[in-house]
This record gives sequence, C-alpha cells and structure tokens, in this order.
Amino acid sequence: MDERLIQQQEQELAKTGRYYLHVCLMTIPLLCMACFLYGLRPLLLCGAALLTGNLCDRLVSLLRRRVYRAGDFSNESFALIIALLMPATVDWYVVIMAVLAGVLIGKEVFGGYGSYPFNPAAVGYAVAAVSWPEQVFRYPQPYINIPLWDATGVPVSSTISDTLRSGGILNLNALAVVLGEFAAPMGTGAALVILACGLFLLVRGRVRLSVLIPFMIAVIGIPWLFPHLNELPAFSWPWEFIRQRIYLEKYTLLSGTALFGAFFLICEPVTMPNRTSSRLIYGAALGIATYAFRIFSPYQSAICFALLIVGAIPEWLDLISHRTERIRFMKKEEQRLAKSTKPE
Repeated sequence: MDERLIQQQEQELAKTGRYYLHVCLMTIPLLCMACFLYGLRPLLLCGAALLTGNLCDRLVSLLRRRVYRAGDFSNESFALIIALLMPATVDWYVVIMAVLAGVLIGKEVFGGYGSYPFNPAAVGYAVAAVSWPEQVFRYPQPYINIPLWDATGVPVSSTISDTLRSGGILNLNALAVVLGEFAAPMGTGAALVILACGLFLLVRGRVRLSVLIPFMIAVIGIPWLFPHLNELPAFSWPWEFIRQRIYLEKYTLLSGTALFGAFFLICEPVTMPNRTSSRLIYGAALGIATYAFRIFSPYQSAICFALLIVGAIPEWLDLISHRTERIRFMKKEEQRLAKSTKPE
C-alpha cells in the first residue's frame, strides 16, 4: 500500500479516532435496552457483527501489508450500528453480510479510512435492505420469546413507519414510545436511551450542532408544515389541527430511525463537510431527503438511504464555500487597495 496514503490515514485517525471509540461505548446502553426488550439474541447478533468488523480490519491490514491499528474502532462502530438497525429476528448471515458490505465495499474499496465518500454503516444497511427486505423490514414485538439461534418461527410485523407512510396515525402510550415498547429495530426504539447517549456524544464534541440543528429542523418542520395525514385536508395552515400535528411529530421523531441517525450516523467525521456553512446545508439536505424517503420510498430507515444520496455533496459544498470565501477576500483586498491608492 502507498506509504503516503498510510501516513495520511494515520493523521486522520489521530484527529478523529476517539469518535469511533465513543460511538462504540454509547452503543452499549442501547444494546442493554435491546436485551431487556428482546432477550439475549441482540447480544449475540451484535457480537457476530463486532467480530466480523474486527476480522475484516485485520484481513485488510494483512492484504495491504500494513500494521493493524488496535486503536482504530471505525469498523467496530460501523458493525454495531448496522446490527442495531436490524430487527432482533434477523438471520445471522444477513448481519454478517451487511457488515462485510459496509466495511469492504463502503470503506476499503475507496482506500480505507479517510477516503470513503459514503457512510459505511449506511452502505451495509442499504445492501442488506435491498437484498433481504423480508428480513430487514419485519420486526418482532417486545417481550416476546425469541430463540437464540433460529428465530424464523417468531411472529413479526411492520413498523409504525408503514402506518405513517399510508397517512394513518396511532395512539400509543407516550411512555411506551420513549422506551421502545413497539415493533422496531433493536437499537432505535428506546428514544430516552438514545437521547442520553446523544447528550454524551454532544458534550464530548462528537456531534456537531452545525449538522444536528438544521437536520432536526427539517425533520420536525416539514411534517408540521406538510402533514401527511388522511384525516387532514390537502392544505391547512400550520396553526390549524394542532393536536393531530403534535401526534404526528411524536411518532415521526420517536418511532423511526431519525433520532438514532441524528446522533450515530450524520456526524461521522469522514463523510461530514469540514466547513460550518457547508455543514448547515448538509444537515438541512439530509433532513429533507429523510422526509422524502420516509414518504415516497417503500424502504424504512430512511436516514440510511438519505445518507447515500446526500453523501455525494459534502466535498462539493466545501469547494463552493472555499471559493465563495476566496472571492469575498479578493473583493475586500481590491477595495482596500483602491482606497489606499485613491489620491487625496
């Protein structure tokens, strides 16, 4: 492998490596909550994903003739995020293949750490979702007995997202919603735990407000302005039907993967823009794309597919921002020179 590329990757890892360690640590509370809701099977699925990600890192290091970096937890964090986006009844091979796709196709094909344009966790999940939708998009109810090895006989159902997409609305207990007591991916249902983990990542500087705030404004604001509800007219003013809008916002924010993605996916340091102005646009674009995929796409976990679309523009946004700043600087210099050479 090119020594220059290795040195560049080591420099990038030195700056952002602890991000992945903190993400891995914050998946532990989500995994504990998943085990409380679904038994021990989430622990075994996450263990298989974690082992697959680590072995991929070691194998790539061997093939590329570079030293394995034990402090690089990027593969492990991607693997755990992919596993937590899956239902507790998913087959083992689906999780393993999703991690392989995310790490090898989403990351290593582009040159490894610091070089990939798309979030590898989103790539791995999207590959599994398109390849095995009957397994990835069907979820068991909490507190049901799920066998450790073979969960094919466990009854499964669709998520709240399907009801929202069709214009319907539910009336679940608020406590059940924040605790994840409904059919959902293993790690995305317990909104209260996600918020606590997200607060830790935010305090540690792993979540950028310049991305998070515009993303959340779009995720919350668009459904409020354009509610997709069968019981509402085609057009209504934002101050009308307040009760129905609040119910819609509750399920939109707490019952899908938007909250999970806001803290664990969109602020990944390699795929996120570098400039603050670019991050503002990037976050807003992710929020708009997430809403569009949630309403018009048959796939769930819309944030992952939104990341694959919007992931193509961060470098372009940084380039435009840099050129804009350069033009402003040159204009200021021209004005300063014009004033200095102006005859008195």
